[in-house]
Amino acid sequence: MNEQFIRDRISILRTKKGISEYKMSLDLGHSKSYVQSISAGRALPSLSEFLYICEYLGVTPKEFFDEEATDPQLVRELYNLSSSLEEEDLKLLIHTAKRLREKSQK
Repeated sequence: MNEQFIRDRISILRTKKGISEYKMSLDLGHSKSYVQSISAGRALPSLSEFLYICEYLGVTPKEFFDEEATDPQLVRELYNLSSSLEEEDLKLLIHTAKRLREKSQK
Protein backbone atom coordinates (compact mmCIF):
# COMPACT_ATOMS: atom_id res chain seq x y z
CA MET A 1 0.00 0.00 0.00
CA ASN A 2 1.36 3.41 -0.92
CA GLU A 3 0.45 7.04 -1.58
CA GLN A 4 -1.06 6.11 -4.94
CA PHE A 5 -3.47 3.75 -3.17
CA ILE A 6 -4.69 6.65 -1.02
CA ARG A 7 -5.19 8.86 -4.06
CA ASP A 8 -6.95 6.13 -6.02
CA ARG A 9 -9.14 5.11 -3.08
CA ILE A 10 -10.31 8.68 -2.52
CA SER A 11 -11.18 8.94 -6.22
CA ILE A 12 -13.02 5.60 -6.27
CA LEU A 13 -15.06 6.28 -3.13
CA ARG A 14 -15.82 9.84 -4.25
CA THR A 15 -16.99 8.60 -7.65
CA LYS A 16 -19.19 5.91 -6.09
CA LYS A 17 -20.95 8.65 -4.12
CA GLY A 18 -21.38 10.66 -7.33
CA ILE A 19 -19.46 13.66 -6.04
CA SER A 20 -17.19 15.78 -8.22
CA GLU A 21 -13.69 16.78 -7.14
CA TYR A 22 -14.86 20.39 -7.21
CA LYS A 23 -17.85 19.79 -4.90
CA MET A 24 -15.87 17.64 -2.50
CA SER A 25 -13.14 20.27 -2.28
CA LEU A 26 -15.63 22.99 -1.43
CA ASP A 27 -17.57 20.75 0.99
CA LEU A 28 -14.31 20.04 2.82
CA GLY A 29 -13.68 23.79 3.10
CA HIS A 30 -10.80 23.99 0.64
CA SER A 31 -10.14 25.63 -2.69
CA LYS A 32 -11.96 24.14 -5.67
CA SER A 33 -8.81 22.30 -6.82
CA TYR A 34 -7.90 20.64 -3.48
CA VAL A 35 -9.17 17.13 -4.27
CA GLN A 36 -7.89 17.37 -7.85
CA SER A 37 -4.41 18.13 -6.50
CA ILE A 38 -4.61 14.98 -4.34
CA SER A 39 -5.79 12.87 -7.29
CA ALA A 40 -3.05 14.27 -9.50
CA GLY A 41 -0.31 13.45 -7.00
CA ARG A 42 0.60 17.01 -6.09
CA ALA A 43 -0.64 16.75 -2.50
CA LEU A 44 -1.69 14.35 0.22
CA PRO A 45 -4.08 15.17 3.03
CA SER A 46 -2.82 15.58 6.59
CA LEU A 47 -3.92 12.95 9.10
CA SER A 48 -6.70 15.16 10.46
CA GLU A 49 -7.84 16.00 6.93
CA PHE A 50 -7.73 12.30 5.99
CA LEU A 51 -10.03 11.49 8.92
CA TYR A 52 -12.41 14.23 7.79
CA ILE A 53 -12.32 12.85 4.23
CA CYS A 54 -13.23 9.40 5.56
CA GLU A 55 -16.14 10.89 7.48
CA TYR A 56 -17.23 12.82 4.39
CA LEU A 57 -17.11 9.66 2.26
CA GLY A 58 -18.99 7.67 4.90
CA VAL A 59 -16.25 5.16 5.67
CA THR A 60 -14.06 4.40 8.64
CA PRO A 61 -10.28 4.50 8.20
CA LYS A 62 -10.31 0.69 8.47
CA GLU A 63 -12.86 0.47 5.63
CA PHE A 64 -10.83 2.97 3.61
CA PHE A 65 -7.73 0.76 3.74
CA ASP A 66 -9.60 -2.52 3.20
CA GLU A 67 -8.51 -3.32 -0.35
CA GLU A 68 -11.08 -6.11 -0.68
CA ALA A 69 -14.06 -3.89 0.11
CA THR A 70 -15.04 -2.49 -3.26
CA ASP A 71 -18.06 -0.63 -1.88
CA PRO A 72 -17.66 -0.09 1.86
CA GLN A 73 -20.61 2.31 2.06
CA LEU A 74 -23.00 -0.42 0.91
CA VAL A 75 -21.40 -2.98 3.22
CA ARG A 76 -21.91 -0.60 6.14
CA GLU A 77 -25.53 -0.01 5.11
CA LEU A 78 -26.15 -3.76 4.98
CA TYR A 79 -24.53 -4.15 8.39
CA ASN A 80 -26.66 -1.39 9.88
CA LEU A 81 -29.84 -2.87 8.43
CA SER A 82 -29.00 -6.39 9.55
CA SER A 83 -27.83 -5.58 13.07
CA SER A 84 -31.40 -5.47 14.40
CA LEU A 85 -32.66 -8.59 12.64
CA GLU A 86 -33.73 -11.69 14.50
CA GLU A 87 -31.48 -14.76 14.44
CA GLU A 88 -33.60 -16.64 11.90
CA ASP A 89 -33.55 -13.69 9.49
CA LEU A 90 -29.79 -13.27 9.95
CA LYS A 91 -29.23 -16.93 9.08
CA LEU A 92 -31.38 -16.50 5.97
CA LEU A 93 -29.38 -13.41 4.98
CA ILE A 94 -26.09 -15.28 5.48
CA HIS A 95 -27.35 -18.19 3.40
CA THR A 96 -28.39 -15.81 0.62
CA ALA A 97 -25.04 -14.01 0.70
CA LYS A 98 -23.13 -17.30 0.47
CA ARG A 99 -25.27 -18.38 -2.48
CA LEU A 100 -24.70 -15.07 -4.28
CA ARG A 101 -20.95 -15.26 -3.66
CA GLU A 102 -20.76 -18.80 -5.03
CA LYS A 103 -22.80 -17.76 -8.06
CA SER A 104 -20.49 -14.81 -8.78
CA GLN A 105 -17.36 -16.99 -8.50
CA LYS A 106 -18.52 -19.30 -11.28
